[in-house]
Amino acid sequence: MKNSIVWNNAEKKFDLFHLQPVTMNLEQGSIMGLIGENGSGKTTLIKLVLNLISLSGGNIEVLGMDSVTKQNEIKQKIAFVPDETIFYEMFTAKEVNKIISKLYVNWQENVFFDYLQKFEIPVNKNIKSFSMGMKKKLAIACALSHKAELLLLDEPMNGLDPVARQQMRDILQEFVEIESHSVLLSSHITEDLEKIADYITLIEKGNVILSKNKEELLENYGVASFSKEDIKEIEKKDYVSIKQYAFGCKVLVQNKKMFLRKYDGAVMDNASLEDIMVFYHER
Repeated sequence: MKNSIVWNNAEKKFDLFHLQPVTMNLEQGSIMGLIGENGSGKTTLIKLVLNLISLSGGNIEVLGMDSVTKQNEIKQKIAFVPDETIFYEMFTAKEVNKIISKLYVNWQENVFFDYLQKFEIPVNKNIKSFSMGMKKKLAIACALSHKAELLLLDEPMNGLDPVARQQMRDILQEFVEIESHSVLLSSHITEDLEKIADYITLIEKGNVILSKNKEELLENYGVASFSKEDIKEIEKKDYVSIKQYAFGCKVLVQNKKMFLRKYDGAVMDNASLEDIMVFYHER
């Protein structure tokens, strides 16, 4: 399997933040979800891929090319949707088409207007009149209209209602059905990632804590419940972290089956991505 992105000890040092060296890859034909609290390093990781900020060490390959020396070629083949609004608000969607068509050699005007119709975005109204969700949809329409092979999305579901989120999930899954395509997206809406992501990468305080196949992650991780007395019998090496409540405790475990063999009778629930993120943060 070829890779769309390869991080080779890629790191970034700021005065008050350090994204520790990252070594991992995003396979073609797959969706990787980035999770972690605000300020953990998710956006920094994406901006390094785009060469919007310079590396402090290591290197990144994007679509088989060096992210720094080949950035012009790369940017014709990728699309980025940031969390914040990127359009001049006095423009219309029709004017956005005219401007962006001059930036990409493979710009597809017919595809762009098809997405506008699909997303019910008015062509001749100023963007300042758009809701947050409409602005996000406009950005997605731009991203999907120049034959990009790689999508980099920072909180793409923000501001979208449940129907629009489902529409967006369908579009992303259709996008990666072409095996050379892939998606890297950060999101706080972990239930969306549970539905569409192939891989999950958890970042905490500038460290990649885990980067695993989503199905294996959800199959193996669990949350076990104990009374405050029973928890004393559980070895600390057997769980990731503990949360204490008024009448008991819960622990996150990395291997449900192994844990239950060792602690027969434990009450075990499946762990969601949100559980995994929160428990690792508690640690």
